[in-house]
Amino acid sequence: MEAIAYTPTTGVREAFETPLVEATDETLAGYGRLVDDPETFPIEIVRWPAQGWRPVDAGSGDQGGVAEGLFEFWWKGDTLWARNNAVGDSYLFGWSRWPEDAAPDGPTRPRERALIWRANYHPDGGQLFHPLNGESFVIPLALPGDDVTPAAFTAFRCDGRRALYLHPNVWHGAVVPHADAARFLDRQGRVHARISVDFPKEFGCYLGVALN
Repeated sequence: MEAIAYTPTTGVREAFETPLVEATDETLAGYGRLVDDPETFPIEIVRWPAQGWRPVDAGSGDQGGVAEGLFEFWWKGDTLWARNNAVGDSYLFGWSRWPEDAAPDGPTRPRERALIWRANYHPDGGQLFHPLNGESFVIPLALPGDDVTPAAFTAFRCDGRRALYLHPNVWHGAVVPHADAARFLDRQGRVHARISVDFPKEFGCYLGVALN
């Protein structure tokens, strides 16, 4: 495994258990939507913000375009790893038991939940996750706003038959596959700005995400 983009914060023994709902167009209102044709679905790109009273010129500031690539997620031991080839980053996203007790590699074990240590949002554009082999997954989401707390998150269960699209500024934790591994087409704003929340550091807990 290559170097990961962020070193996880650990050392706590509390988890905020996130409510789990089925992902539908109705439950995803405000967060995003389910998509039938991910290859042609337009990714929202947000214009670069003005720094003062002078406005950004019309026709500029939103030309970064879209990055596209394979986003891979896999469980090794009790640890959830990932690599986003669209942006060239690798991650350790969470564990199925307390990190101090979790195996970082080796055979997987039965799991009922994931403990997620971090979430982020992208102010520059939306993001689409399309499971290439119909893999089902769970993802924790929260509506925009920098004063986010663990209680703001809801976990959405996606059955894998349709792609999931998230609007810009929507908080999202890791995609947590039910299977030991899952591969997604990822399409997102090329700038790929990230604003993050570190749950153990800021709130003394992990985000507990039930898988069923």
